Amino acid sequence: MTNETHIVTSFDRDLQALQAQLVRMCALVETALVEAATALETRDLTLAEAVIARDAAIDALDDTINTDAAFLIARRAPTASDLRLVLAAMRAAHSLERVGDYAKNMAKRTRVLSTMPEIEGSAGTVRRMAKLVAVMLEEAMRALVRRDAALAEEVRGRDLDIDQMYNTLFRSLLTHMLESPANISACMHLHFIAKNVERAGDHATGIAEQAIYLATGVAPAGERPKADTTVASGQGAQ
Repeated sequence: MTNETHIVTSFDRDLQALQAQLVRMCALVETALVEAATALETRDLTLAEAVIARDAAIDALDDTINTDAAFLIARRAPTASDLRLVLAAMRAAHSLERVGDYAKNMAKRTRVLSTMPEIEGSAGTVRRMAKLVAVMLEEAMRALVRRDAALAEEVRGRDLDIDQMYNTLFRSLLTHMLESPANISACMHLHFIAKNVERAGDHATGIAEQAIYLATGVAPAGERPKADTTVASGQGAQ
C-alpha cells in the first residue's frame, strides 16, 4: 500500500465517521421531537424533563461534528465533491441542533401548560406535526447519506403539509382565544410550540436541499413551496 493510498483510505474512514455521527445526531433529534410532543399531549412531566436533559447530548454531537469537519477541511484538503459532503454535514448538524432546541423548548413549555386548562385537540395536532417532521428528518438524512436527490425532492415537497397543519391549528387557537380570555395564555404557548415545529419542518427541508446539492452539485431551483399565511408567522417563537 502506498502512502497516498493509506491517506485516501484514512480520509474515507474520516468521512464515514462524520456521516455516522450525523446519523446518530439525527436519530436523537427525531426522538426528542416526538417525545416532547408526546409529553405535551399526555402532560407527562417526567418525559418532558428527560427531553430537556438529553439536549446536552445533541449539543455535544453538534460540537464534535463541527470540530471534525473543520479538521477534515484543514488537514485533508478535500476535493470538490468531498468538500460538499463536509460542508453539508456541518449545515445539517446546525439544522439538527436547532430542531433539538425546539424540542427542548416544547418540553419546557409543557411544564407551564400542565397547570392550565387543555385546549381541545391542539396538543394532538402538535404531536401529529412532530411525527411528520421526524419522518422528514429521517428521510432527508437518508437522502443526504445516499446522495438520493429524488428522495430529497419528496421531502422538500412535504414541507407544504406541515405548513398547512400549522395554519389550521393557528386558526383554531385564534378561535379558542376569541371564545374565552381564559384560553389566551395556553393558546399563546401552544402557538409558539406549533411555530417551532413548523420551523423544524423548514430545517428538515433544508437538509433535503443539502442532499440535492450534494447529489447533483446544483442547488434546488425555484422558491421552496410554502403555505404559511398566518398573520403571526413572522414572529419569533422561542
